[in-house]
Amino acid sequence: MPRPFRFGVNMLTLEAGDSWRRKCRRAEELGYDVLLVPDHLGMPAPFPALIAAAEATERPRVGTFVLNAGFWNPALLAREVATTDALTGGRLELGLGTGYVRAEHETAGLPWGSPRERVDHLARTIGELDRLLGDPDQVPRPAQRPRPPLLVGGNGPRMLRLAAEHAEIAAFTGGRQAPGRPEGTLELMPADELAASVARYEGYAAGRPEPAERNLLVQQVRNTDDRRAVAREFADRGIGLDEEQALEVPTLLIGTPRQMAEQLREHRERFGFSYLTVLDSALEEFAPVMEELRGS
Repeated sequence: MPRPFRFGVNMLTLEAGDSWRRKCRRAEELGYDVLLVPDHLGMPAPFPALIAAAEATERPRVGTFVLNAGFWNPALLAREVATTDALTGGRLELGLGTGYVRAEHETAGLPWGSPRERVDHLARTIGELDRLLGDPDQVPRPAQRPRPPLLVGGNGPRMLRLAAEHAEIAAFTGGRQAPGRPEGTLELMPADELAASVARYEGYAAGRPEPAERNLLVQQVRNTDDRRAVAREFADRGIGLDEEQALEVPTLLIGTPRQMAEQLREHRERFGFSYLTVLDSALEEFAPVMEELRGS
Protein backbone atom coordinates (compact mmCIF):
# COMPACT_ATOMS: atom_id res chain seq x y z
CA MET A 1 0.00 0.00 0.00
CA PRO A 2 1.67 3.28 -1.06
CA ARG A 3 2.09 6.03 1.50
CA PRO A 4 -0.46 8.86 0.99
CA PHE A 5 0.79 12.02 -0.65
CA ARG A 6 1.76 15.02 1.45
CA PHE A 7 2.60 18.45 0.07
CA GLY A 8 4.92 21.18 1.32
CA VAL A 9 5.83 24.65 0.09
CA ASN A 10 9.29 26.11 0.69
CA MET A 11 8.83 29.80 1.37
CA LEU A 12 11.85 31.82 0.30
CA THR A 13 10.76 35.46 0.44
CA LEU A 14 9.58 37.79 3.18
CA GLU A 15 8.57 41.38 2.50
CA ALA A 16 6.53 42.29 5.60
CA GLY A 17 4.72 40.57 8.42
CA ASP A 18 1.24 41.03 6.96
CA SER A 19 2.18 39.71 3.53
CA TRP A 20 3.98 36.73 5.11
CA ARG A 21 0.89 35.80 7.10
CA ARG A 22 -1.34 36.22 4.05
CA LYS A 23 0.90 33.90 2.05
CA CYS A 24 0.79 31.30 4.84
CA ARG A 25 -3.00 31.48 5.01
CA ARG A 26 -3.21 31.19 1.23
CA ALA A 27 -1.04 28.07 1.30
CA GLU A 28 -3.38 26.60 3.90
CA GLU A 29 -6.43 27.45 1.77
CA LEU A 30 -4.86 25.75 -1.24
CA GLY A 31 -4.31 22.56 0.73
CA TYR A 32 -0.59 22.48 1.51
CA ASP A 33 0.25 20.22 4.44
CA VAL A 34 3.57 21.76 5.52
CA LEU A 35 4.88 25.34 5.45
CA LEU A 36 8.67 25.27 5.15
CA VAL A 37 11.48 27.80 5.47
CA PRO A 38 15.09 27.30 4.24
CA ASP A 39 18.27 28.45 6.00
CA HIS A 40 20.17 30.79 3.70
CA LEU A 41 21.50 34.30 4.20
CA GLY A 42 19.24 36.74 2.40
CA MET A 43 16.13 34.67 3.23
CA PRO A 44 13.86 34.67 6.30
CA ALA A 45 15.30 33.53 9.63
CA PRO A 46 13.74 30.08 10.00
CA PHE A 47 12.41 29.87 13.54
CA PRO A 48 10.63 33.24 13.92
CA ALA A 49 9.19 32.84 10.42
CA LEU A 50 7.80 29.40 11.32
CA ILE A 51 6.27 30.64 14.57
CA ALA A 52 4.52 33.42 12.63
CA ALA A 53 3.36 30.87 10.04
CA ALA A 54 1.88 28.63 12.73
CA GLU A 55 0.12 31.55 14.41
CA ALA A 56 -1.44 32.61 11.09
CA THR A 57 -2.77 29.13 10.28
CA GLU A 58 -4.52 26.21 11.95
CA ARG A 59 -3.89 22.99 10.04
CA PRO A 60 -0.45 22.88 8.34
CA ARG A 61 2.67 21.66 10.04
CA VAL A 62 5.77 23.87 9.83
CA GLY A 63 9.36 22.90 9.15
CA THR A 64 12.92 23.85 8.32
CA PHE A 65 13.96 22.87 4.79
CA VAL A 66 16.72 22.51 5.66
CA LEU A 67 18.81 24.02 8.40
CA ASN A 68 22.49 24.42 7.58
CA ALA A 69 24.06 22.56 10.50
CA GLY A 70 27.26 24.56 10.02
CA PHE A 71 25.42 27.71 11.14
CA TRP A 72 24.40 26.13 14.46
CA ASN A 73 25.82 25.14 17.81
CA PRO A 74 23.93 21.98 18.86
CA ALA A 75 23.04 23.20 22.36
CA LEU A 76 21.70 26.52 21.08
CA LEU A 77 19.87 24.72 18.27
CA ALA A 78 18.20 22.39 20.78
CA ARG A 79 16.87 25.46 22.61
CA GLU A 80 15.50 26.93 19.36
CA VAL A 81 13.89 23.64 18.35
CA ALA A 82 12.28 23.04 21.75
CA THR A 83 10.98 26.61 21.97
CA THR A 84 9.58 26.59 18.43
CA ASP A 85 7.92 23.20 18.88
CA ALA A 86 6.34 24.36 22.12
CA LEU A 87 5.11 27.66 20.67
CA THR A 88 3.65 25.97 17.57
CA GLY A 89 1.81 23.32 19.59
CA GLY A 90 3.90 20.41 18.36
CA ARG A 91 3.65 21.24 14.65
CA LEU A 92 7.40 21.42 13.95
CA GLU A 93 9.35 19.17 11.58
CA LEU A 94 13.12 19.62 11.82
CA GLY A 95 15.04 19.44 8.54
CA LEU A 96 18.84 19.31 8.69
CA GLY A 97 21.62 19.33 6.09
CA THR A 98 25.29 20.21 5.78
CA GLY A 99 24.94 23.42 3.79
CA TYR A 100 26.41 23.77 0.31
CA VAL A 101 27.13 27.49 -0.24
CA ARG A 102 30.67 28.38 0.84
CA ALA A 103 30.12 32.12 0.31
CA GLU A 104 27.45 32.16 3.04
CA HIS A 105 29.92 30.76 5.59
CA GLU A 106 32.51 33.31 4.55
CA THR A 107 30.00 36.16 4.89
CA ALA A 108 29.00 34.91 8.34
CA GLY A 109 32.62 34.45 9.43
CA LEU A 110 32.08 30.73 9.98
CA PRO A 111 34.43 27.89 9.01
CA TRP A 112 33.54 26.05 5.82
CA GLY A 113 35.37 22.77 6.17
CA SER A 114 35.77 19.82 3.85
CA PRO A 115 32.77 17.68 2.86
CA ARG A 116 33.86 15.11 5.46
CA GLU A 117 34.08 17.75 8.18
CA ARG A 118 30.65 19.15 7.34
CA VAL A 119 29.04 15.71 7.47
CA ASP A 120 30.88 14.97 10.72
CA HIS A 121 29.44 18.14 12.24
CA LEU A 122 25.94 17.23 11.07
CA ALA A 123 26.28 13.75 12.61
CA ARG A 124 27.41 15.27 15.93
CA THR A 125 24.53 17.74 15.78
CA ILE A 126 21.97 14.97 15.28
CA GLY A 127 23.44 12.99 18.16
CA GLU A 128 23.39 16.00 20.49
CA LEU A 129 19.84 16.93 19.53
CA ASP A 130 18.68 13.38 20.26
CA ARG A 131 20.42 13.52 23.64
CA LEU A 132 19.33 17.01 24.67
CA LEU A 133 15.74 16.93 23.39
CA GLY A 134 15.22 13.43 24.77
CA ASP A 135 16.39 14.47 28.24
CA PRO A 136 13.33 14.73 30.54
CA ASP A 137 15.09 17.58 32.33
CA GLN A 138 15.52 19.63 29.13
CA VAL A 139 14.17 23.17 29.53
CA PRO A 140 12.33 24.31 27.52
CA ARG A 141 10.78 21.01 26.49
CA PRO A 142 9.51 20.32 22.98
CA ALA A 143 5.82 19.50 22.69
CA GLN A 144 6.62 16.36 20.68
CA ARG A 145 8.47 13.64 22.52
CA PRO A 146 11.21 12.67 22.42
CA ARG A 147 11.74 15.29 19.69
CA PRO A 148 10.08 16.65 16.55
CA PRO A 149 10.28 14.43 13.45
CA LEU A 150 13.70 14.70 11.79
CA LEU A 151 14.20 15.21 8.05
CA VAL A 152 17.72 14.76 6.67
CA GLY A 153 18.43 15.99 3.16
CA GLY A 154 21.29 15.01 0.87
CA ASN A 155 22.55 12.58 -1.75
CA GLY A 156 26.08 11.45 -0.85
CA PRO A 157 26.62 8.00 0.69
CA ARG A 158 27.30 9.29 4.21
CA MET A 159 24.29 11.59 4.09
CA LEU A 160 22.07 8.76 2.90
CA ARG A 161 23.36 6.58 5.73
CA LEU A 162 22.65 9.31 8.28
CA ALA A 163 19.12 9.66 6.94
CA ALA A 164 18.60 5.90 7.06
CA GLU A 165 19.84 5.66 10.64
CA HIS A 166 18.21 8.72 12.21
CA ALA A 167 15.52 10.44 10.12
CA GLU A 168 11.79 9.94 10.01
CA ILE A 169 11.86 11.71 6.63
CA ALA A 170 14.57 11.12 4.00
CA ALA A 171 14.80 14.07 1.62
CA PHE A 172 16.34 13.86 -1.84
CA THR A 173 17.31 17.15 -3.49
CA GLY A 174 17.92 15.66 -6.93
CA GLY A 175 20.81 18.10 -7.39
CA ARG A 176 24.59 17.82 -7.58
CA GLN A 177 27.58 20.13 -7.88
CA ALA A 178 27.84 21.35 -11.46
CA PRO A 179 31.27 20.36 -12.83
CA GLY A 180 33.57 23.24 -13.65
CA ARG A 181 31.34 25.84 -11.99
CA PRO A 182 31.70 27.72 -8.66
CA GLU A 183 31.24 25.69 -5.49
CA GLY A 184 27.57 25.61 -4.52
CA THR A 185 26.34 25.80 -8.13
CA LEU A 186 23.94 22.91 -8.62
CA GLU A 187 22.60 21.06 -11.63
CA LEU A 188 19.83 18.46 -11.73
CA MET A 189 20.57 14.74 -11.58
CA PRO A 190 19.07 12.56 -14.34
CA ALA A 191 16.42 10.11 -13.21
CA ASP A 192 18.72 7.10 -13.37
CA GLU A 193 21.26 8.76 -11.05
CA LEU A 194 18.49 9.73 -8.64
CA ALA A 195 17.26 6.13 -8.75
CA ALA A 196 20.77 4.97 -7.83
CA SER A 197 20.76 7.29 -4.79
CA VAL A 198 17.37 5.94 -3.74
CA ALA A 199 18.62 2.36 -4.13
CA ARG A 200 21.69 3.14 -2.02
CA TYR A 201 19.47 4.65 0.67
CA GLU A 202 17.24 1.57 0.61
CA GLY A 203 20.28 -0.60 1.28
CA TYR A 204 21.26 1.48 4.28
CA ALA A 205 17.67 1.54 5.56
CA ALA A 206 17.02 -2.19 5.19
CA GLY A 207 17.14 -2.77 8.95
CA ARG A 208 14.79 0.02 9.97
CA PRO A 209 11.82 -1.10 12.09
CA GLU A 210 9.56 1.30 10.15
CA PRO A 211 10.16 2.81 6.72
CA ALA A 212 10.83 6.53 6.53
CA GLU A 213 8.76 8.94 4.50
CA ARG A 214 10.58 10.04 1.33
CA ASN A 215 10.63 13.66 0.27
CA LEU A 216 11.57 15.28 -3.03
CA LEU A 217 12.10 18.97 -3.73
CA VAL A 218 10.51 19.79 -7.10
CA GLN A 219 12.50 22.61 -8.65
CA GLN A 220 10.06 23.73 -11.36
CA VAL A 221 6.32 23.33 -11.99
CA ARG A 222 5.12 24.27 -15.49
CA ASN A 223 1.48 23.97 -16.52
CA THR A 224 1.51 23.46 -20.29
CA ASP A 225 -0.09 21.56 -23.14
CA ASP A 226 3.30 21.15 -24.83
CA ARG A 227 5.57 19.16 -22.53
CA ARG A 228 8.32 18.70 -25.08
CA ALA A 229 8.68 22.41 -25.84
CA VAL A 230 9.08 23.22 -22.15
CA ALA A 231 11.53 20.34 -21.64
CA ARG A 232 13.59 21.72 -24.54
CA GLU A 233 13.53 25.15 -22.89
CA PHE A 234 14.82 23.71 -19.62
CA ALA A 235 17.52 21.70 -21.37
CA ASP A 236 18.75 24.85 -23.12
CA ARG A 237 19.36 26.50 -19.74
CA GLY A 238 22.32 24.22 -19.00
CA ILE A 239 20.82 22.47 -15.98
CA GLY A 240 22.64 19.20 -16.66
CA LEU A 241 19.82 17.49 -18.55
CA ASP A 242 18.96 16.99 -22.19
CA GLU A 243 15.42 17.23 -23.50
CA GLU A 244 14.53 13.57 -22.93
CA GLN A 245 15.98 13.61 -19.42
CA ALA A 246 14.03 16.76 -18.58
CA LEU A 247 10.82 14.95 -19.51
CA GLU A 248 11.67 12.06 -17.17
CA VAL A 249 13.35 13.62 -14.15
CA PRO A 250 11.17 13.91 -11.00
CA THR A 251 12.54 17.34 -10.05
CA LEU A 252 10.75 18.95 -13.01
CA LEU A 253 6.97 18.76 -13.32
CA ILE A 254 5.78 19.60 -16.82
CA GLY A 255 2.31 19.22 -18.33
CA THR A 256 -1.34 19.72 -17.55
CA PRO A 257 -2.39 19.22 -13.90
CA ARG A 258 -3.66 15.75 -14.78
CA GLN A 259 -0.40 14.84 -16.53
CA MET A 260 1.68 16.15 -13.63
CA ALA A 261 -0.43 14.19 -11.16
CA GLU A 262 0.20 11.05 -13.18
CA GLN A 263 3.93 11.80 -13.20
CA LEU A 264 3.90 12.03 -9.40
CA ARG A 265 2.06 8.72 -9.10
CA GLU A 266 4.71 7.14 -11.32
CA HIS A 267 7.50 8.70 -9.26
CA ARG A 268 5.95 7.40 -6.05
CA GLU A 269 5.87 3.91 -7.56
CA ARG A 270 9.44 4.07 -8.87
CA PHE A 271 11.24 6.11 -6.19
CA GLY A 272 8.91 6.06 -3.18
CA PHE A 273 8.44 9.85 -3.14
CA SER A 274 5.18 10.62 -1.35
CA TYR A 275 6.06 13.94 0.32
CA LEU A 276 6.51 16.58 -2.41
CA THR A 277 7.85 20.07 -1.81
CA VAL A 278 7.62 22.95 -4.26
CA LEU A 279 9.07 26.46 -4.11
CA ASP A 280 6.77 29.32 -3.20
CA SER A 281 6.99 30.64 -6.78
CA ALA A 282 4.85 27.58 -7.70
CA LEU A 283 2.39 28.06 -4.83
CA GLU A 284 -0.62 28.65 -7.09
CA GLU A 285 0.48 26.64 -10.13
CA PHE A 286 0.89 23.42 -8.14
CA ALA A 287 -2.51 23.69 -6.41
CA PRO A 288 -4.53 22.00 -9.22
CA VAL A 289 -2.05 19.10 -9.15
CA MET A 290 -2.71 18.61 -5.45
CA GLU A 291 -6.42 18.53 -6.16
CA GLU A 292 -5.87 15.77 -8.73
CA LEU A 293 -3.91 13.75 -6.16
CA ARG A 294 -5.91 14.44 -3.02
CA GLY A 295 -6.77 11.24 -1.24
CA SER A 296 -4.53 9.05 -3.40
